[in-house]
Amino acid sequence: MYQFNAEQAVKETVAWIRDFFEKNGKGCNAVLGISGGKDSTVAAALCVEALGKDRVIGVLMPNGEQADIDCSYQICKHLGIRHYVVNIKDCFDGLKNAIEGQMDISEQTVVNMAPRIRMTTVYAVSQSNNGRVVNTCNLSEDWVGYSTRYGDSVGDFSPLSHFTVQEVKAIGRFLKVPINLVDKTPSDGLCGKTDEDNLGFTYAELDRYIRTGEIENEEHKALIDRKHKLNLFKLKLMPSFDMGIPVAIPEE
Repeated sequence: MYQFNAEQAVKETVAWIRDFFEKNGKGCNAVLGISGGKDSTVAAALCVEALGKDRVIGVLMPNGEQADIDCSYQICKHLGIRHYVVNIKDCFDGLKNAIEGQMDISEQTVVNMAPRIRMTTVYAVSQSNNGRVVNTCNLSEDWVGYSTRYGDSVGDFSPLSHFTVQEVKAIGRFLKVPINLVDKTPSDGLCGKTDEDNLGFTYAELDRYIRTGEIENEEHKALIDRKHKLNLFKLKLMPSFDMGIPVAIPEE
């Protein structure tokens, strides 16, 4: 029976992060958005373990008022990392108003606008601070496409993308980050609903299905399978047309 070893996961992930920076940005900083949820909390803690707190930078990005921003401050203080606060409200409102002045804009478009603006912000901070951007998505979210294309779905490296929600929580407990952040109810902070309300099934159910193939609820199985199939494109490189014309530079 499959059993997750959080200690081994931390050891191997930390080594992988160090190797990534050795090959793709020696001396660079890890820069990530800090939402105050488990994923950004655990990703930041892993980067601190790998690189030291002086090479990890958090970016807090409220859209006006953020009710749980104290959680973001909490993990930055706990880890002792440098952080910046960039309020995206003016940018969000300006973009939304500019588009709405020309067409009807869907509710989902508005929901996805904030994470896309936030990722632009993280990259701006990263580029000005010799950084590499941390993607904080986990396997469970990626499996069913629960991320915003060109928002939280992107980054320069992804330490959590092969860990389920339950496994990310186990890593957080092993790293002794604040337990209230590890067990915080998952929410995108955009639409007022929890992740599980939006998805239609629990992460525990999804995680078990991913790792063992076992699930009791056939309706939930069909929903998970459908979401997985529909969202596979998010995990692949952008399709590009190729006539097979030779290039002078050899492939690596």
